[in-house]
Amino acid sequence: MPGTKIVSTGDRELRVDAERNRNRVLAAAREVFAEQGLQAPMAAVARRAGVGIATLFRRFPTKDDLVTAVFADKMRACTQIIDEALDDPDAWHGFRTCVERVCAMQAADRGFTDVLTVAFPAATAFEAERERAVARLSELIDRAKATGRLRADFVHQDMIMVLMANGGVLAATTEAAQDTWRRLVAYLIQSFAAEAAGPLPDPATPDEVARALLRRTAAPGCTPCG
Repeated sequence: MPGTKIVSTGDRELRVDAERNRNRVLAAAREVFAEQGLQAPMAAVARRAGVGIATLFRRFPTKDDLVTAVFADKMRACTQIIDEALDDPDAWHGFRTCVERVCAMQAADRGFTDVLTVAFPAATAFEAERERAVARLSELIDRAKATGRLRADFVHQDMIMVLMANGGVLAATTEAAQDTWRRLVAYLIQSFAAEAAGPLPDPATPDEVARALLRRTAAPGCTPCG
């Protein structure tokens, strides 16, 4: 028929092969980043996937492209954790559970530890999901404060500080004392209670936090094609 595009068997096979390679790269990247963090080189991902480095870069031209594709589902899962915490009729309990669950996600995956505290300005969909998570977290914080249980000076920037601290403990302890993070998080949650409140230095501003995340993006292992 006029105007009908004929797709050859060869074309279909090429598309199927390309999709198969993409899935192999994503699966390999999940494993490598979980084991080594975002500092893992792209070549290590290609080797694990059993593809050439040129094939990897055809699918994912930069390391940020690969990282955000790998962790898009986990970023959505992180937002879901916050949404579920907002559904908890006890906002203070919801807040505490949210902190514990997000930190547990960090502990289970070294790559996700890095992703939570690194900005990816070019990945608009990924950053939009992060912004939604921040907005929902701010709502959760306000609700927990309204109960009188969460200290009044807690701000959403403090959650980034928690994640950075937890990430540091996870990186330092690895398998040697792998549950140390649980004690850290328990200490921190107890310090967030209103009855434990005492004077604190001023928090970092949202702009300062944003600049800090961008600096982490430029750190070794987080740069495009690193």
